[in-house]
Amino acid sequence: MNVFEAQREVRSIYIGGFFGQIVSGSIWLASAALMTWVSWRAGVLALVLGGMFIFPLTQLMLRASGRPASLSPGNPLRELAMEIAFLVPLLLPLVGAAALYRREWFYPAMMMVVGAHYLPFSFLYGMHHFIVLSVLLMAPGLLVGLYALQAGVWGGWLTSILLFAFAFIGRAAVLRPSSR
Repeated sequence: MNVFEAQREVRSIYIGGFFGQIVSGSIWLASAALMTWVSWRAGVLALVLGGMFIFPLTQLMLRASGRPASLSPGNPLRELAMEIAFLVPLLLPLVGAAALYRREWFYPAMMMVVGAHYLPFSFLYGMHHFIVLSVLLMAPGLLVGLYALQAGVWGGWLTSILLFAFAFIGRAAVLRPSSR
C-alpha cells in the first residue's frame, strides 16, 4: 500500500475526521459551558477527563454507523495515527503547569496543544484543511494567552465551534464524488 492509498483509507474510514471532531467539539462545548456557568475547576475537569474518552466514543460512533473502526493492518499510517493520538495527553503536564501559574492560560494552552496536534493530520489524511484548523486554533490561543487573558474562556467556545465546523468540512470533502 502506497502513501496515497493509505491516506485514502484514513479519509474513508474516519470520514475526514468527522466523528472524532464531533466528539472533541462536544467535550470542548461542555467544558466551556461548565467553566462559564459552574466553575473553572468543573470546566477543566470536563475537558481533561472528557478528553480521555475521545477515542472510545469515536470508535463507538463509527461502529454504530456501521463503518469499520480501524485501519487495515497493512496501512503504513497506523503507527502515525497512534503517535498523533498521544500528543495531547503527553503535553497535559505542560498545560497544567501553565494553568497553575495563571489559570486563565488553561484554554489558550490547550488550544495551542490541540492545534499543534492537528498539524500532522494534514499528512495522515492527505487533507490540507487540517493546517487551516491548526492555525485557527494556535493563533487565537497565542493571542488570547498574551493579550486578552480576561477572554480565556472564550477559547473554549471558539475551539468547540471550530471543531464542529471542520468536522463538516472534512466530511463534505470526503463524501464529494471527486475525492473518492
